[in-house]
Amino acid sequence: MEVEDFGEMRTSWSPSGETHTVLCDHAGKKRKQDPIAEPATRIMEDDEDEEEEEEGEMMSDNHKYSEEPSNKRVKPVAKSNSLTGVITPVKTPALKRIGQSISRSISFRTDARPLPPAPLRSRTKASSFPRRRNSQCWSDTVESHDLTAKEIKRQEVIYELTQGEKQLIEDLSLVKKVYYEPMLKLDIMTESELGQIFGTLDSLIPLHEDLLARLERLRGSEKTVGEVGPTLLNWFPCLEAYVTYCCNQVGAKALLDHKKQQKRVEHFLRLCQESSFSRKLDLWNFLDLPRSRLVKYPLLLKEIQKCTPPDHPDEDTLPDALELIQSIVAEVNKKTGEAECQFYRRGLIYLEESQRITEIHQSRFLYCHGELKTNKGQKLHVFLFELALVLTRPVEDRDGGQMFNVYRQPLPNTLINLEEIPDSEAGGGGTFRGAFTGGNDKVKNCFRVSSRGRSKVNPYCLQANDSFSKQQWITCLRQAIVQSRDRSAHTSQSPLSLHPDPALCHIADLSLSSDTDMADHTSR
Repeated sequence: MEVEDFGEMRTSWSPSGETHTVLCDHAGKKRKQDPIAEPATRIMEDDEDEEEEEEGEMMSDNHKYSEEPSNKRVKPVAKSNSLTGVITPVKTPALKRIGQSISRSISFRTDARPLPPAPLRSRTKASSFPRRRNSQCWSDTVESHDLTAKEIKRQEVIYELTQGEKQLIEDLSLVKKVYYEPMLKLDIMTESELGQIFGTLDSLIPLHEDLLARLERLRGSEKTVGEVGPTLLNWFPCLEAYVTYCCNQVGAKALLDHKKQQKRVEHFLRLCQESSFSRKLDLWNFLDLPRSRLVKYPLLLKEIQKCTPPDHPDEDTLPDALELIQSIVAEVNKKTGEAECQFYRRGLIYLEESQRITEIHQSRFLYCHGELKTNKGQKLHVFLFELALVLTRPVEDRDGGQMFNVYRQPLPNTLINLEEIPDSEAGGGGTFRGAFTGGNDKVKNCFRVSSRGRSKVNPYCLQANDSFSKQQWITCLRQAIVQSRDRSAHTSQSPLSLHPDPALCHIADLSLSSDTDMADHTSR
């Protein structure tokens, strides 16, 4: 039933105390009363009574409260210059307004109406909760045991070793399935590029599957492991395959960083990292997992050895296994350092022939390398080789790869003078500190290197990014200076010092996959 909107009913008071009911429109103005206004009001009240019975007590109460005259004086609506006085409001029937307010209150108080469907989570939102590893301990897998606290600790470490192998196998298989194969099928990278980035990763999975199978066979009916030393001692020689994989990582990281500059590669890797399976790890985190696992074996063996009783059968084999794995890790680190040295040495671009000093080509490893600033604020990439300090400027070659232009004259480590510049030292506008700050503020994390006996080489004033980086540089420089001078003193006392070893001249061309190449060059 449609009901005509009569606007608002207002009550006013006369001086004689009589009450007058005045019909007003929505703008607050008085309306001219029709002769039939009173009957119409009665009809509306009768119809409302019928609807009140249908809609319930709540609607009845609200309607009554709106119909009852107020005993308070109603102030007339003042004229306003705002937009509310200019724009004509949309007229909504009174019953419709009341019905809407009641329906809203009912919808919030009852469960009669179904809830709206929850919005779908976006891909980025879902990735904010990455899948976590199961942190189950050995004691969670057994119902009861009568072991001592020391033996429980031993079983926990062996269980951690086993679970670590299982998780590594899962991650390496994931990398192959989610990264390598899709990028090859979608032609995101060529097979040659993927082979260089992933290296021999595929060959490591069977090695760790073999160790996992051996460890699981050692578990008895009570889920305890007795003797684990002989198993590890027989398996550790398989880890020599890590030499090839870790040596390849230097070039693999450089190529991966270069390929990330392409939008298609960056988009694919970003989608993978945002997915739940990645646990917010990028591709390089997965590729570096084998190396992280390798250096953890000695730590686990030391814990097992610490919890092994003196009369246990493992007491004889664990020391041999620990010595073996430590020697393998040291060999991998050595070969990886040599590969890193060769990689960056091949990337040096000499602007002058005098910059090709023999100390660079004779160096077998890098102490450290990274970004430093000059006294003019210029960024340099500095390499501290085994026998020389080289300052460079990073550039790109034609293919977009990173190369390094040699800046100024390289310094042999035997001739370096190192001077640490205290942070509290005052500086003026024409000094090293003034070049950084204009002579007003202090400059931190600075040191100076110069060459003794060579007047043509000016001192280099360098600034590290932070105090930790500065201390690392100073420590490595001191170590390089001492070892280079000891080496020089040792060779000067040797009768063969006048005839340098020809093998050192060809060390940059050696292959690091085995020691056979070194023997071949030495025999020449």
